[in-house]
Amino acid sequence: MPNGNLDKWLHSEKEGQNDLQSLSFTQRLNIAIDVACAMEYLHHHCQPPIAHCDLKPSNILLDNDMIACVGDFGLAKLLYETGYSLSHNQSDSFAIKGSIGYVPPEYGLGGQTSTKGDVYTYGILLLEMVIGRRPTDDMFKEGLSLHEFAKMALSNQSIDIIDPRLFLGEGEADFNNVNDKRAKILECLNSIVRLGVTCSLESPEERMEMIDIVKTLQVVKDMFVGLNAF
Repeated sequence: MPNGNLDKWLHSEKEGQNDLQSLSFTQRLNIAIDVACAMEYLHHHCQPPIAHCDLKPSNILLDNDMIACVGDFGLAKLLYETGYSLSHNQSDSFAIKGSIGYVPPEYGLGGQTSTKGDVYTYGILLLEMVIGRRPTDDMFKEGLSLHEFAKMALSNQSIDIIDPRLFLGEGEADFNNVNDKRAKILECLNSIVRLGVTCSLESPEERMEMIDIVKTLQVVKDMFVGLNAF
């Protein structure tokens, strides 16, 4: 793809890769919506539904217009009946379905593949896009995970965890001003972090459906676009 994959755009500056321009909040939000729409299609509009099982930045490809496409279906599963994989054999149940840092906890315990597993992975991806840290970052150890890191920040009403490059280069410098617009921008950011935390909850039953995730993201986008109209 002309603009490579999302991983290079999120982490290039930190890892000495090609000197690519950092993604703005608007770009990241649009990419998050593109990916959510793709996953909604797989989960709710395919017969049978499809679980991707390996959603991560390196599998999200960007075209000339920075529109995101979900790629690499090597681990994808067709789902039947109640939304679980048709295969019930032991080797399938205990096979690793995904990449380290993005695998839902139930898969590590031998749980069957489901759409809620993709929702978990999407939640981790969303947090990575906003915070700018991989789930495998060295800081996440001794019980601290990207999910817990974001959850604690929400509890403390802290915005310090947000990637500092998020509002560079797109006229979004108003973020630094103490005014009503800044408060609304923080509300947008908190909504995204809260969504990522909700999607990556340990219990599959507590996670959202992709169709509702798309709706939530669109509300945040409408709010943010409205702010930039003033």
